[in-house]
Amino acid sequence: MWALAGRGWWRGLVLKPWATGAARPGLSRDPSAPTLRAATNSWTTDRLYSSAELKVTASMSPEKPDMSKFLVEDIRNFSIIAHVDHGKSTLADRLLELTGTIDKTKNNKQVLDKLQVERERGITVKAQTASLFYSFQGKQYLLNLIDTPGHVDFSYEVSRSLSACQGVLLVVDANEGIQAQTVANFFLAFEAQLTVIPVINKIDLKNADPDMVEKQIEKVFDIPSDECIKISAKLGTNVESVLQAVIERIPPPKVHRKNPLRALVFDSTFDQYRGVIANVALFDGVVSKGDKIVSAHNQKTYEVNEVGVLNPNEKSTHKLYAGQVGYLIAGMKDVTEAQIGDTLYLHNHPVEPLPGFKSAKPMVFAGMYPVDQSEYNNLKSAIEKLTLNDSSVTVHRDSSLALGAGWRLGFLGLLHMEVFNQRLEQEYNAAVILTTPTVPYKAVLSSAKLIKEYRQKEITIINPAQFPDKPKVTEYLEPIVLGTIITPDEYTGKIMMLCQARRAVQQNMMFIDQSRVMLKYLFPLNEIVVDFYDSLKSLSSGYASFDYEDAGYQTAELVKMDILLNGNIVEELVTIVHKDKAHTVGKTICERLKDTLPRQLFEIAIQAAIGSKIVARETVKPYRKNVLAKCYGGDITRKMKLLKRQAEGKKRMRKIGNIEVPKDAFIKVLKTQTNK
Repeated sequence: MWALAGRGWWRGLVLKPWATGAARPGLSRDPSAPTLRAATNSWTTDRLYSSAELKVTASMSPEKPDMSKFLVEDIRNFSIIAHVDHGKSTLADRLLELTGTIDKTKNNKQVLDKLQVERERGITVKAQTASLFYSFQGKQYLLNLIDTPGHVDFSYEVSRSLSACQGVLLVVDANEGIQAQTVANFFLAFEAQLTVIPVINKIDLKNADPDMVEKQIEKVFDIPSDECIKISAKLGTNVESVLQAVIERIPPPKVHRKNPLRALVFDSTFDQYRGVIANVALFDGVVSKGDKIVSAHNQKTYEVNEVGVLNPNEKSTHKLYAGQVGYLIAGMKDVTEAQIGDTLYLHNHPVEPLPGFKSAKPMVFAGMYPVDQSEYNNLKSAIEKLTLNDSSVTVHRDSSLALGAGWRLGFLGLLHMEVFNQRLEQEYNAAVILTTPTVPYKAVLSSAKLIKEYRQKEITIINPAQFPDKPKVTEYLEPIVLGTIITPDEYTGKIMMLCQARRAVQQNMMFIDQSRVMLKYLFPLNEIVVDFYDSLKSLSSGYASFDYEDAGYQTAELVKMDILLNGNIVEELVTIVHKDKAHTVGKTICERLKDTLPRQLFEIAIQAAIGSKIVARETVKPYRKNVLAKCYGGDITRKMKLLKRQAEGKKRMRKIGNIEVPKDAFIKVLKTQTNK
């Protein structure tokens, strides 16, 4: 044996050969005493703890909070809703600090935004839950906070979060005032009959005008100005009064703890070691570890392995009671088992399922294919896990001649699509090819043969390659949306011209104060889905805001436009356009492709065609060697012979040459706004 003696940091350490089990001479201790073993290659190190050290260690281990002490009347469930960049996440950080949930440091920025994509873009993509313990007037309260996204593409996250709440904090920027998504989110909360507490944020800014914003709130939402709370979330000014208003104004949940368990799954994530982690709001009863629960969706029975609250990280508890919001792990190993909107109840105690959620309606469809077909199964697994966490994405199997097997995915908007793609790359290391985004069209069939084939007269087209020809169709229908634009009045003229150029029809115009206008237009969805928001921001110097909601379908003269490279159709670039815009869109796509495609040793002809009619063309010039360089003077026929031979070689090369369209070309070519 080896023993170390003397003074130093290593006092009390004994080294021994690995797994000998021999008694150590000169060292006596109680064999039951706790030790901390750090195994290295062929030795272990035993550290002997004193009783004082053991007490400290025990006190550091987190105790499970007792959730039974929070009566129903001491619980408040609320969300923070607002337009993009009005300070929701910053306010959530201050509330976490005030309640002692997190330590107060300078690094507390976007604490609840856990995804890499959220931190990079500075936006909230996923609604995040946190349970706060707060003492007010001698009573301990449990506040369940849900921080929601502000962008229109993630409004489904907001509507889901509101189902677990009784009230909302409506945050408005004191500098910007009411914007489009503020209005949309207010009406989501209003329809759900929730208590709305208006919070005017960023009062510390130089150009802030909280009094003007108070008048706007009173005019647009009919909320008295004396109910508004003026704060600065960044500096923490007056944030304490927000917590007091939550306790005083928001009612406790209406639940019954003596009834059998009834829990709503409002979000879920997948952990490769523990399976599905379901975020639940309890409407009735109690759930604890070891309970047998049943899913109303698939009727499968599970045993609860762990329950707890998010504080904001997972903190396990003994039980969860009605009125509380937390997480539940029950050994669901398949990602399809935890359906968002599902009701969980105790085995042998069936209950009436909760209403759940209205399924999200995809606004944009795009094809997604693995870069290498051997990665198909890995990508399939990654998409399944990510759609569990983001249930608003719809998935259909698809295949392409050029790209092989893949999927047709439905998204709520273009930002949603970009974020989903970015999360696939960052969280699952998946390399994918995304095709041109398109919107869902409808066609009313006239051919009896086709009606029999599709078993319905009206079909929905999510893949442009399957767009039926005009002779087989009575009429085409395109999706329309009701758009809300809020802008300073000096930009009204420019914005109206932009809307008219996008085939929009004006519905309403209203001044919300002396200098700001709210415009309502009916837009064809395909006119706004790609770059309308960018055009609007550049026209209004970034001051205008935009939001839209579904408004059904309208008849339209639509045509299918093929893109040809050297006479071959590129299936992934097929688009559906309005007849009046076919030439403009075709020319733009051809110009974009010309800038995007790498030059070859042969000429590339880029053409936009409707049926057999070519509506636009661009040519990518070939690289060519100067074959006349060695000719110093001499007869012209010598030069002509060399040039003719080169032209024949290029022609032959063009027949066998393969043109690869780069990955990023599919999004780039559809942007109709030229780069300035």
